Amino acid sequence: MLFERMMRAAKLDSTLYEEVEHNNTLTGQAATVVAIVAVCQGIGGALGAATSRDGGGAGTAIVALLGGIVAAFVGWVLWAYITYWVGTTFFKGAATPGEMLRTLGFAQTPGVLGILGFIPILGGIVGLLGSILTLVAGIVAIRQALDFTTGKAIMTALVGWLALMLVAIVFGLIFGVGRAIF
Repeated sequence: MLFERMMRAAKLDSTLYEEVEHNNTLTGQAATVVAIVAVCQGIGGALGAATSRDGGGAGTAIVALLGGIVAAFVGWVLWAYITYWVGTTFFKGAATPGEMLRTLGFAQTPGVLGILGFIPILGGIVGLLGSILTLVAGIVAIRQALDFTTGKAIMTALVGWLALMLVAIVFGLIFGVGRAIF
């Protein structure tokens, strides 16, 4: 059932996002999607590092994978709460933080394409495509969760993304982290 939902999410099936929005029991599945995507992207990155001339070795790949998983979850939660706040405060959408978590968790599904990131040239193109599809799926998820227009969903995503970037920059400055939190 999880993989069927992931396929529907990747196909931008708005009825899937409505189903996920209203089913409180699917938060765990949304978290599982975030984990699957993070692992796929981590594997793609690790394979890319291992096959490069200056590969950092197995230890570096494991640390990067674990850090990527933590960053994926932190980014998911921050993105959900920020878009919830922006969408309900500025654009008068109607949702709960849980609805945003579930819909935006499933919207990350296209990120599984990151597993192909190690393939020269093609990996970068596929990764970019996955990122674009994830953004579009996120807009569909925001629209469905907040029950408003696509235009308001795009604005919420844009304002929310800028706020998330600001949080990432501040976090990086405070903790001296050179890597983004998402």
